[in-house]
Amino acid sequence: MTTHFLALETSCDETAAAVFTDELRVLSSVVASQNDLHVRFGGVVPEIASRAHLRNLLPVIDEALRRANRRLADIDCVAVHNTPGLVGALLMGVTAAKALAFALGVPLVAVNHVASHIYACRIAAGRDIFPCVGLVISGGHTALFRCDSPLSLALLGTTRDDAAGEAFDKVAAILGLGFPGGPALEREGRSGDPKAFAFPRSFLDTPQLEFSFSGLKTAVLYACHGQGVSKMTPPPAGRRRADLAASFQEAVVDVLAGKCRQALQQTCLKRLAVGGGVSANGRLREKLLALDAEVFIPPMDLCTDNAAMAALAVEKWKLGDFAAPELDAQPNFL
Repeated sequence: MTTHFLALETSCDETAAAVFTDELRVLSSVVASQNDLHVRFGGVVPEIASRAHLRNLLPVIDEALRRANRRLADIDCVAVHNTPGLVGALLMGVTAAKALAFALGVPLVAVNHVASHIYACRIAAGRDIFPCVGLVISGGHTALFRCDSPLSLALLGTTRDDAAGEAFDKVAAILGLGFPGGPALEREGRSGDPKAFAFPRSFLDTPQLEFSFSGLKTAVLYACHGQGVSKMTPPPAGRRRADLAASFQEAVVDVLAGKCRQALQQTCLKRLAVGGGVSANGRLREKLLALDAEVFIPPMDLCTDNAAMAALAVEKWKLGDFAAPELDAQPNFL
């Protein structure tokens, strides 16, 4: 008999719901973006995100059920990302999931958002990918893991300051390219020279599996405006701006790919699973796919935050690892 799951995702600024089965068959995946709400601030405003989740959750759940051709009465288990993320945003999803599980009389499974990003590769591959090195790269996280199984992740290294996605957003703001920064910078950089500016690649030639993008962001700022400038007007559209975007992107990609290569060598593993919004970057995919490893990167709709990747809940459901009624949001993970 097939078991049906309803999953919710509200960890940051995407309100998402999905319906999937214990066979990892995704019947529907619905995501409501909040980009239009945050664009004028150049980043996600937690209070605005939480209020938008409150407005969007029920319509998104209804739409996920409609697309899956299922009713609430067909749901056998409710899953929710309860960590990590913005605490107010997480609470929206956790509260809704607890209420649904109680009303339906079905188990509740709590899922780690970061681990789900890696599990998205398992869903897309349609086969086992573990053990592997896992790289999660998003607006909030840049971290490498040794993943012995879907539920066994050991941190190998993380960022000391900005996450890669955060650096993309900040540099896009410096260049006047808008929010979200990742897609805007990639578009701008397509016509630029990635070797035009010799931006720093922190820790690239050191053995520790750590990242730092704050210095790179500052280097772009100085390249645009010089040191000590008080008024920072974004550079005009043209070759120089495109070169800045391309050179910044190349520096980030070099570091990410280089650290993945080191992690694979240090762990003696032959598989790499990559998840998170930054994994949608085309230049990064080129570099990672050129590594001497079996590389798994999910399709675009599974890269950014979504609820389908919470199918990791199936692994916990098989073990009978259910959440208690007092489940709470946990903003910190790393």
